[in-house]
Amino acid sequence: MSGGWNTIESDAGVFTYLLDNLGVKDVEFEELLSLDADALAQLYPIYGVIFLFKYPTDTPYRATDKPLDGTFDHDASENIFFAAQTIQNACGTQALLSVLLNKTTPSLPSSDDTINIGPALTSFREFTMALPPEYRGEALSNSELIRDVHNSFSKSSPFADETQRNPDEADADAFHFIAYTPVNGTLYELDGLQPAPISHGACAPGEFPAKVMEVLRRRVARYDTAEIRFNLLAMVRDLRIRAREIGDGELLAREERKRRDWQFENALRRHNFVGFAGEVLKGVVAAKLKESEGGYEKWIDQGKEKVRKRIEERKKGGGGGEEDVEMAG
Repeated sequence: MSGGWNTIESDAGVFTYLLDNLGVKDVEFEELLSLDADALAQLYPIYGVIFLFKYPTDTPYRATDKPLDGTFDHDASENIFFAAQTIQNACGTQALLSVLLNKTTPSLPSSDDTINIGPALTSFREFTMALPPEYRGEALSNSELIRDVHNSFSKSSPFADETQRNPDEADADAFHFIAYTPVNGTLYELDGLQPAPISHGACAPGEFPAKVMEVLRRRVARYDTAEIRFNLLAMVRDLRIRAREIGDGELLAREERKRRDWQFENALRRHNFVGFAGEVLKGVVAAKLKESEGGYEKWIDQGKEKVRKRIEERKKGGGGGEEDVEMAG
């Protein structure tokens, strides 16, 4: 049912380089650790936010007449990019594109929120804007370019085929990405599982941080107070541009270092290390077997004895169980 779309992480480095590989210029994502409007405003210009939350499986999610917050704007799809989600596991990239493809022209004459989305996505947008939302979703799910770039950031797993995973299994929580972005003076919630864009009212330039945080606080308040599994990413202009404009060498160095870290982390995501770990373990065992008669068995017994002592210490409240278990070499 997923059509070859794998799950990806809600991570600023993943989303930034996903855009980069799609040909988008001068855009990055920043993770927000609170619903503080001032923290978001400091990242100006802000194109939109991507919100990850636990998908409710005990109640109907798709609204028909009226959403839980805001109002459906069925006519908006004629002028803004809104696509129905027709495939599993693609909601992260779809939310990202819901912001991106609505930033090809200024939202308002006084706004500074246009993005160079590159030739591939420009062609995709031009083709899909003539279609109704459900066919835009089909076009997205069938785009080999977007799917291949999306899948290049999925975690490698030697144990499970992500394309066959069923997110509706009772023993697994499901999560969903949606987008919030100001378009033509209105704050929109763009959720491909809803029948239309959801309007949250007028949104003048500069008002987006405060208004979107109000909406998000109301949304989070609908969950149990123990639920903390949310993630919020802001799509903003590449912060290295600001650093160069104001001549802040320290900021520029920090941003360049962050990019290198993201590249390294993304490279690690493409590989699993089970085989590597297995070879290391085999090498250690082989070395122990060569040491002396009974060297391997002695090493195992030492490890078991360490574990036993630490369990006893933890039971006594000695705190020994907090350390990593290591076998004597």
